[in-house]
Amino acid sequence: MNRRPLSPVWLVLVAGLWMTLIGNGALWQRLAELHLVDGPHGKAFALGLWLTMWGALTALLGAAAWRFTLKPTIVVLLFSTVLARHFMNSYNVLISPGMLTNALQTDPHEASALLNGHLLSSLVLLAAVPAWLVWRQPVAYGNLGWQLWRNAVVPLSSLALVTALVLGMFQPLASANRNHKDLRYLVNPLSSVAAVARLAAQPFQRQVGPPLPLSEDAHLALGMPVGNAVRPRLLLLVLGETARSDRFGINGYARPTTPELERAQAISFRNAWSCGTSTAESLPCMFSHLPREEYLRRDGDHENLLDVLQRAGLAVLWLDNQSGCKGLCDRVPHASTARQPANGLCSDGECLDGIMLEQLDAQLAALEPARRGRGVVVVLHQMGSHGPAYFRRSPASAKRFLPECTSNALQDCDPQSLRNAYDNSIAYTDRFLGQAIDWLRRNPTDTDNALVYVSDHGESLGEGNLFLHGMPYALAPDAQKHVPWVTWLSPGFAHADKLSDACLRARADARVSHDGYFHSVLGLMGVSTRAYRPALDPYAPCRHEAVLAANSDTR
Repeated sequence: MNRRPLSPVWLVLVAGLWMTLIGNGALWQRLAELHLVDGPHGKAFALGLWLTMWGALTALLGAAAWRFTLKPTIVVLLFSTVLARHFMNSYNVLISPGMLTNALQTDPHEASALLNGHLLSSLVLLAAVPAWLVWRQPVAYGNLGWQLWRNAVVPLSSLALVTALVLGMFQPLASANRNHKDLRYLVNPLSSVAAVARLAAQPFQRQVGPPLPLSEDAHLALGMPVGNAVRPRLLLLVLGETARSDRFGINGYARPTTPELERAQAISFRNAWSCGTSTAESLPCMFSHLPREEYLRRDGDHENLLDVLQRAGLAVLWLDNQSGCKGLCDRVPHASTARQPANGLCSDGECLDGIMLEQLDAQLAALEPARRGRGVVVVLHQMGSHGPAYFRRSPASAKRFLPECTSNALQDCDPQSLRNAYDNSIAYTDRFLGQAIDWLRRNPTDTDNALVYVSDHGESLGEGNLFLHGMPYALAPDAQKHVPWVTWLSPGFAHADKLSDACLRARADARVSHDGYFHSVLGLMGVSTRAYRPALDPYAPCRHEAVLAANSDTR
């Protein structure tokens, strides 16, 4: 059967109408919760807002109404609309540039954990079927002159309508936008388009090319004499994933999620805060020499903490059990647990974090001996508590809290079972950290050893009907920003670095943040450089106090 060709204008209007109608349930629900659509004025505001979104989408599609771009653009936006709709409705996430960056950097295994029946059925019914109908529909584009005229008139007319509507409802619109900034991220699919545009503009906002050199003056300044030698230091930096400070027993959580850390008498900074709400945001910020606000305003990228440590002459190694190092480890030795054969710790292309300890001795032996003799910094990038499949982050032997949620559709889980699954992942992290501390106690015997565990960000577990992470920082709840920061020092390390244990424990509630991560590692490894800021190093006050105490004892 031959279909009658349609004008591109009709296709633009219908496609825009469909996306506006199916994609904005989360927006309307939020507006209703805020009572912004109550009463006659609220209903008028809702109608004006809906027409504004339709008009803006019509302008966007109208500008793309060319023979080889219209249908692909509609298809892409259809799938984008449905994907955003699913994650906004299911997890209450917001479609921001940070969330989009996180999604783009998600590896296939992480992405597969997000697949479920709700998502697949939505994609088929709301995106794939309409996309198939659009693709099959003949379109009468006309000659080039007609296309030029039409593709100018439709967007300009739509933008004129949008302008009139915005002016007509300026007061309620401006008030809603000013007082409830999350609303802008719920306008679907325009929020996705805006996020893509902002990401595309980033290379033009900062210097591109190789990172700028950092700390070319870096050198080792501290050491503990042993005879005529200096004992090198070995520091394990464990990068936690999606761990909340308030779920650590060592921080006061009622459940026994961290018995190994407590048994090891580890020191916990209970008031620690992240510089982002996703791995893609937090890791580069953590390893930067700049505090968060300066990092966000930077004109270009610099080398990072690992580069400085390596320049100082230390051996540096990154072991990854996650989706990569976000470019941080590109210039230092690094390895990944990806594609490990199936064994007790690995299956279906994913590994439990313990696999990194099994590989550690062999990886260290491959490092340059001269550098190892000066000191070693190893970064262990965890899978940790990465969601939504929390139940996959702990082996059966570590599941203390049952029953646990075994679905990735978190909104369908009983709150207690979801809590159990997440807490089991924290308990397994505790076991992993305990094993890492035991390894440090055993190997090697000629170094002073330490471990610092800090999570990249936290996680929402249904509070306020919000799940996962990645909210814009200013809007994110504390659950996504309040992170654990745990330290274990061997007696030799604490003595060599002149760190007062009593002082560190007394500072357990002092506010610390990722701003100090770069500087804390330099301080612990005795690296001297102008980039080091003692005021940002959370260990520095206790190093100073220990020196004062030692001087007082000698008087």
